[in-house]
Amino acid sequence: MSVGDKEAVKRRIEGLFQVKTQEEMIARNLRNVRFKVGVISGKGGVGKSTITANIAVALALKGYKVAVFDSDFHGPSIPKMLGVEDASLNVTNDKKIIPVEGPLGIKVMSIAYFLPDKTEAVIWRGPLKKKFFDDLAMYTLWGELDFLLFDLPPGTGDEALNLAQSIKDISGVIAVTQPTEVSALAVAKSINFARKVNIRVLGVIENMSYFICGDGNKYKIFSGDGGKMLSEMYNIPLLGRVPIDPRVAEYGDSGYSILIKNPDSEFSKVFNEIVERLVSILGVE
Repeated sequence: MSVGDKEAVKRRIEGLFQVKTQEEMIARNLRNVRFKVGVISGKGGVGKSTITANIAVALALKGYKVAVFDSDFHGPSIPKMLGVEDASLNVTNDKKIIPVEGPLGIKVMSIAYFLPDKTEAVIWRGPLKKKFFDDLAMYTLWGELDFLLFDLPPGTGDEALNLAQSIKDISGVIAVTQPTEVSALAVAKSINFARKVNIRVLGVIENMSYFICGDGNKYKIFSGDGGKMLSEMYNIPLLGRVPIDPRVAEYGDSGYSILIKNPDSEFSKVFNEIVERLVSILGVE
């Protein structure tokens, strides 16, 4: 074996040990987090971040300690939805990152806090995204949590793979779809992805399922029954059908959750049912 070959083997062995060390450091840093749940979708525009933010609020309203790791590096929106867009991160003397605290004590971590302005584009290849994800998982002071939610971008690319590779003890993922068959078929790819990497699919949420008019009647805006279709296709729970409520977007742009502003709304009631099913599936005591 030549000197060059020996050096290549040495670097490969050192790399393997480094990966193992990173995984161990992440696991150690997250050891006080009871449940780690990803929110996925195979299609953009289904309202996945809105679902994530409101799951976090619904869980916090029930007294659980919650954090959200905004893992959508190219389109981070969780800070704005939770009203902490203009907050700043603090760092301890030993270079640990203190996450921002949002409503109801929800902790928030996002790449948005590292960008010079709100319109800055993140133009990164896969390895850099993996390193950034791992660093935030390792060095953020998450503390004791009942739930850590990962808001992932659409698809089955780098960010989804990073979650599967770096968070070895992830509790599962929730798939978000619209009613349409086009949406459901795209989301099916994410469910297949989760199963191939041995991540439990906790259930599916059908967003924008219907609209309640002023006369009190429910009207379907989008055709199809995507949530039920995926539930039956993969034998997973349908966690809930979320209605369209214009106030959700209005409050989201202002950094408020409708669950707090209008707790008696149909939207809020559905989310309370969703988190009740979720904690039951996870066996939360």
